[in-house]
Order: sequence, then structure tokens, then C-alpha cells
Amino acid sequence: MSMPGMGELIIIFFIILVVFGAGKIPKIAKDVGSGIKLFKKSINEDESDDDSKG
Repeated sequence: MSMPGMGELIIIFFIILVVFGAGKIPKIAKDVGSGIKLFKKSINEDESDDDSKG
């Protein structure tokens, strides 16, 4: 399965804009960014725990 092209991304963004409204998009983006940051932090902590055990 290939990555979506520019046309598909525009359609997806438009659908998200209609469903959530323009006011909520920055909050959703902030929440997604925070989730990714927390996920990466937990992955890095797990790797450092494995290094200290072995």
C-alpha cells in the first residue's frame, strides 16, 4: 500500500475540517503531538532500562 498523494491529503484534511470544525483542529494537533512525545519518551526509558540490566 502506497502513501497517499497530495490530492488525497487535501480531501482527508477537508473531511477532518468539516467533522471537527476549524476551532478544534489546533487542540487535536496538540493532543496528538503530546501523545507522540509521551510515546517516544516511554520507548527511550524502556531502552535505557534494558541497557542497565544487561
